[in-house]
Amino acid sequence: MSGFAVWVHGARPRTLGASLTPVVVGTAAAGEVIPWRFAAALLVGLGLQVGVNLANDFHDGVRGVDTSDRLGPPRLTSSGMASPRAVLAASLLAILAAAFAGLALAVATTLWLLPLGALAMLALWLYSGGPRPYAELGLGEVMVFVFFGLMATAGSAYVQTETVSSAAWWASVPMGLLAVAILMANNLRDIPTDEAAGKRTLAVRLGEQRTRTAYRAVVAATYVAVALGVVVEALVDGRGLPPLALLAFGSVPLALRPAREVGHARGRALIPVLVGTAALQVVFGALLAVGLWIA
Repeated sequence: MSGFAVWVHGARPRTLGASLTPVVVGTAAAGEVIPWRFAAALLVGLGLQVGVNLANDFHDGVRGVDTSDRLGPPRLTSSGMASPRAVLAASLLAILAAAFAGLALAVATTLWLLPLGALAMLALWLYSGGPRPYAELGLGEVMVFVFFGLMATAGSAYVQTETVSSAAWWASVPMGLLAVAILMANNLRDIPTDEAAGKRTLAVRLGEQRTRTAYRAVVAATYVAVALGVVVEALVDGRGLPPLALLAFGSVPLALRPAREVGHARGRALIPVLVGTAALQVVFGALLAVGLWIA
């Protein structure tokens, strides 16, 4: 690979929708757009995800978690495509870009965003770094739900109108669930190598069969959350999701293939499940955003 291609590869572009889609959905839920704030929110999300991807690459590389037996795409540190120092520097640069964008949003809205941003960055770093990474405690999915679901979606709505509607909170739930599904698909594939390295992710703790079941349950819950939000809105006006949010169900065909293949695929055959789940989140989020915006 050329130098630029190496860093694009390290950023894991196929999964970046997990950070960008919640920003689009949250902005749509807000009902109005201040362009520079939208762009800054996108930069925050993108910078944090690229930062966590590279930080994970660095930490797992130097800790020996990523080895030549890894079933997924090669990582920069463990493969030698980039030095550990360069990967670490690139991670910090991405986080710094997110921090500057977040600072601008905080100054324009409320300084309470600063401690929330600091908490997100700390969570980013401790996912696979620190004395006891919480990914190895089986807590990665919880943190992904909170930061790539609730905070990303509701926060993107807040920076537009300086308030968070019920629709934004409801929309943050399926966004978080799909981010969790992406991580579960990734960790299901890596169970053999993670287990050998002593990295006890939730997938390792559950085992292959229960992880497959949990993945399907999470994807199904994504659609249930939208339907439930619409029902709540019908019962109590302004407390749920508008009926047009049901446009998100147009993504169901994209959910069927990964949900089917996750039941039997193993090793590298699980990579299409991961890619398919990432694509599902983008399409689901786009349709949900259209419904929220029109409403």
